[in-house]
Amino acid sequence: MERPIVLAVDDDPGVLAAIQRDLRSEYGDDYRVIGADSGSRALDMTRQLRQRGDAVALFLVDQRMPGMTGVEFLEHSLALYPEAKRVLLTAYADTDAAIRAINSVKMDHYLMKPWDPPEEQLFPVLSDLLEDWKAHFRPQFEGVSVVCDRWSPGSHAVKDFLARNHVPFRWLDIESNTEAMQLLDLAGVHEPKMPALIFPDGSVLEAPTNRDIAEKVGLQTEAERQFYDLIIVGAGPAGLSAAVYGGTSGLKTLVIERQAPGGQAGMSPRIENYLGFPVGLSGGDLARRAVAQARRLGAEMLTTEEVVGLVTSDSSYHGVRLSDGSELGSHALIIATGVQYRQLQQPGIARLTGAGVYYGAAMTEGPSVKGEDVFVVGGANSAGQAAMYFSEYARSVTIMCRAESLSVSMARYLVDRIEAADNINVYESTEVNEAHGDDHLEALSIVHRDTGQEERADATALFIFIGATPATDWYADLVDRDEHGFVLSGGELNGTKGIWPLDRPPFPLETNIPGVFVAGDVRHGSLKRVVAAVNEGGMAVNLVLDHMRELGL
Repeated sequence: MERPIVLAVDDDPGVLAAIQRDLRSEYGDDYRVIGADSGSRALDMTRQLRQRGDAVALFLVDQRMPGMTGVEFLEHSLALYPEAKRVLLTAYADTDAAIRAINSVKMDHYLMKPWDPPEEQLFPVLSDLLEDWKAHFRPQFEGVSVVCDRWSPGSHAVKDFLARNHVPFRWLDIESNTEAMQLLDLAGVHEPKMPALIFPDGSVLEAPTNRDIAEKVGLQTEAERQFYDLIIVGAGPAGLSAAVYGGTSGLKTLVIERQAPGGQAGMSPRIENYLGFPVGLSGGDLARRAVAQARRLGAEMLTTEEVVGLVTSDSSYHGVRLSDGSELGSHALIIATGVQYRQLQQPGIARLTGAGVYYGAAMTEGPSVKGEDVFVVGGANSAGQAAMYFSEYARSVTIMCRAESLSVSMARYLVDRIEAADNINVYESTEVNEAHGDDHLEALSIVHRDTGQEERADATALFIFIGATPATDWYADLVDRDEHGFVLSGGELNGTKGIWPLDRPPFPLETNIPGVFVAGDVRHGSLKRVVAAVNEGGMAVNLVLDHMRELGL
């Protein structure tokens, strides 16, 4: 495949030459940089590129051009390359037009001219946009093919693991897709154990574990050393933030995550209240960016390894015992294990989980529910975001919440969008009584709490958001927790696990074990918001540094 294209447009020959020079010096190894000296000529070139099937990654366009302004060109280009990144070069007087264009032409950024020095004013912006484009770009498929039937819980688990670890894949239903059996036949697999994963090199994994997949696709599954300055357990927003700050602080940092980075936030289809992202971003995007940032700064990311125990001897040694029996040590430990979805206990739910019943947004199931009837249980923001996401695919989405109104626990902007959506229904004061189906979900029994009336509704998918519980079992015998299992820290410690051993009081995020800290949703009293978890992760690292200075390290 030929390199993707970066197209620069400016009517000033000197400026255009300078733009192309700078772009080629920075991106020439990975992208073809071409230029056009007018909007109309750029539009002709873009149409030719589309006809040839070439990929355009980014348009960098001057606003003030005769005949066709930069915004007008970007508007025309939208239909040809909707996924390309769009950056407008403006003078100060054009900033209002640039801001207005953010929504109308899906503009990603605008930059003031001149952009010197490009290393500070141009490349950081473009590099971030190109990385984002690359993460979502789907060229002629060269990734993993997942062959299975739609209703297999193993199929859902594999798709979810691949998606959340940003491994490109496509799903082929063995019951309806003729290519699925052709690929298996070519690979010499005639009676596969499902799900079967076919890789670009022709190799096949049958009914693999997450670790099998991780090792095959090149994720790190073994630590590089036995002892670290800092070990972080959990790679949700708090853990990833701690990894970034650990790296910038020069600490030898290891993050251990048993499934995939991002935690519950990583499953969110859209986070719209995160500072600096006016058009919002998905939880997967946030996790991907954070992982790349942490690795660039030197943090290790250990995937598919589960921590099963905490080992501590004194303030300078804190170890974790892994599921394979091995142990890794550190000077300090941050617990950022987050929370797990609370289970719905009604009949049929457990049996059909993964086969039409899902916890969380399960974004990989979006295309599968196209034209079908979907139900969402829950009344908070995560349920509302999921409903909006699935409404893009499903014939209908029905939200069921126990409260009398969505406004009780859902943000107003989400309530407004849900009320404006033509294919979203809201059942208030309602709950699921039973899930029906043989090998997959077929119908739900729904109870209206205010009247006691029960009805049966056809359903092919149920997504559950009924709160969460902390994932704290592996250290419950050592670390102080509240009655719900959330970790106590700082001034909240109740001393039930023993007397605080130091003369100083515990640091704000420090548990009853000196040098063991907690951050994010797993902490008692945390705000349960992405931005709060990110803040606590960074704060925890600052406290780790104080702890290490105290030890003379």
